[in-house]
Amino acid sequence: MKTKRMKLLWGLLFGIIFGFLLQKGGVTKYDVIINQLLLIDFTVLKIMLSAVVVGMVGLYFMQNRGWIKLRPKAGSWGKNVIGGLIFGAGFALLGYCPGTIAGAIGNGYLDALTAGLVGIVFGSGLLAACYPGLKDGVLKKGYFGNMTLPQVFKVNNWVIIIPLAILIIVLFFILERAGF
Repeated sequence: MKTKRMKLLWGLLFGIIFGFLLQKGGVTKYDVIINQLLLIDFTVLKIMLSAVVVGMVGLYFMQNRGWIKLRPKAGSWGKNVIGGLIFGAGFALLGYCPGTIAGAIGNGYLDALTAGLVGIVFGSGLLAACYPGLKDGVLKKGYFGNMTLPQVFKVNNWVIIIPLAILIIVLFFILERAGF
């Protein structure tokens, strides 16, 4: 019980830090998100790329030190398509993703509190209602299990992580240099 409680507390702490950084980066503002969708302002992409690099390197570093054990969930192309459609529809209609909705609610934005929260509950409910009919059909299409890229290519994790991190950092600097 104590271990489970500690995991929850760590999750809460990292969630608060992530939300704080989203807010400080300005991506809890509707205009910033819409401008990303219009390909005018790449603030959201740059913050997400930064989070991916830090998270990817940090998680595998902690795994190598024996501090955590990663257990990737099994996936399929069907799951990605359905999840992407639900996520994309909500994102396009409201201009927030689940993380930025939480940050925007914390900032006191009523559109995030009302429509955003309703959208999350509706999207979750829609999937829950449709899940029994989808689980053995479309959600299994293109099943690829819980394989990670290093497992697919049968290489050490860092053989994928380091070049990918470098690629993301280079993309980040290209965006900065281009004035985005």
